Amino acid sequence: MTPATNPIADALAAHPLLIVDGALATELEARGCDLNDSLWSARVLAESPELIRQVHLDYFRAGADIAITSSYQATIEGYMARGMSESKALELITRSVRLAAQARDDFWGEANHEGRPKPLVAASVGPYGAYLADGSEYRGHYNIDEAGLVAFHRARMAALVAAGADVLACETMPSLTEAKALVTVLREFPDMSAWITFTAQDGEHISEGTPIAECARWLNDQPQIAALGVNCTALEHIPSLLEQMANATDKPLIVYPNSGETYDATSRTWQGCGISHGAGFGEQAAQWYARGARLIGGCCRTTPEDIRAIAAFRAEL
Repeated sequence: MTPATNPIADALAAHPLLIVDGALATELEARGCDLNDSLWSARVLAESPELIRQVHLDYFRAGADIAITSSYQATIEGYMARGMSESKALELITRSVRLAAQARDDFWGEANHEGRPKPLVAASVGPYGAYLADGSEYRGHYNIDEAGLVAFHRARMAALVAAGADVLACETMPSLTEAKALVTVLREFPDMSAWITFTAQDGEHISEGTPIAECARWLNDQPQIAALGVNCTALEHIPSLLEQMANATDKPLIVYPNSGETYDATSRTWQGCGISHGAGFGEQAAQWYARGARLIGGCCRTTPEDIRAIAAFRAEL
């Protein structure tokens, strides 16, 4: 069933490129938050929600058309393991959408935005591996079957839809099996559309080894999937991944990779050097656009400066 609303298709009909925001955790850490925690940014939802709203607002001001909510690692199971009730966990998951929507509305009331679409709120649905907090979103091969993944994702997705998200951002998926589970749950909300983005191990395969072209072909036949692509993946793999997907789907392609550093799940630290922020990321965005990407943003370790660079590139289209 084709969803009644597809805000991504509507926006792309009027604009050549949609800009996704950048890293939330990086900006929260810059504001003094300690995220060395299994709940990651989901902890800030409970402790300092105003900081999350401020980060969303900064990204809108930098040029983002889409804010991804702080619900990536916000799960009922994760919060209950910290002693919260199920109702409190659902309240915090709902809060993630409301904070992004408040920032969007505050931004839209600030000034003249001629030439820009009204920003969308994309509710983050992180993988099962994010709940495990052991880096398995970059490996896959969980000790859980597809039916178990459907059960895990159902309540959170229902809460995010009920909170009023414009679209679901099913992101950082390491396996086609988990993507299929998400589509199964998505069918329970026939008016809602979503994107699915994978993590990748190289220029052709997602993290658990399936060719990304195979993933794209399967998702191409799912009417509620508004876009597909990759996120939280090394920069050097993006051009090849885009080419692989472009040959397998006619849906819009979305990319929001990391800055170029490598995450060590054991120490929960980033290693190595990324690209220079700003202009360097804008130059990368131009290459991705040329290879078919129509939604572009940044994932871990990217900043509002990078989003401004993408916006400067879009202004030249």
